[in-house]
Amino acid sequence: MPWIVGVSGASGTPYAAAVLRALLAAGESVDLVVSRASRLTLLDETGIAFRDSQWEGDLREWLSRGADGKPDTFDVDISGVRHWSAGDLAAGPSSGSYATKGMLIVPASTAAVAGVALGLSKDLLQRAASVTLKEGRKLVVAVRETPLNGQTLRHLVTLDDLGATVVPASPAFYAGATHIQDLVDFVAGRVLDVAGVEHRLYRRWKGDLGGARTT
Repeated sequence: MPWIVGVSGASGTPYAAAVLRALLAAGESVDLVVSRASRLTLLDETGIAFRDSQWEGDLREWLSRGADGKPDTFDVDISGVRHWSAGDLAAGPSSGSYATKGMLIVPASTAAVAGVALGLSKDLLQRAASVTLKEGRKLVVAVRETPLNGQTLRHLVTLDDLGATVVPASPAFYAGATHIQDLVDFVAGRVLDVAGVEHRLYRRWKGDLGGARTT
């Protein structure tokens, strides 16, 4: 069964890339939904125009980029990815009978958070998230916004009440980060921790004060 990965329009496309790379490295299958708004963000942050008709080439290029949007040394096999158009409400993930392990929304914009909390299902990303909740499957929402107003906070509490796990895209510094990619990988790793997917994206806390400075 695949993990659904929904990419919404919030800034933070490197978080999505890190999660996707780690899922594929762990041998997981992925159903990918890239919202219309997120394509504008992806274009702005990486220069990549993600197209449904050429999604494989665009995805390979995207996953080969580092957190700075420049080509890196990542070599990713995307054969485990199935892409669904964000406007395709007849897609597999729109039905509860379509078996999945759960869904990760990375990054999650406040608009996506509101849509899922209110059950709007205006596109496949929101519909798939609503299905994930109603079927009692794991839903992880990596919200990326600051500051958060009361309305968004109430929507996040609603998602928590519905059984979702809210993971703010808030990197920590105890893991000894020396590059931007390290901070991105920390957030991606915490998302995967909640999902129960094994990874080696960041140095875990072992109770040694100052360990980040000596590792």
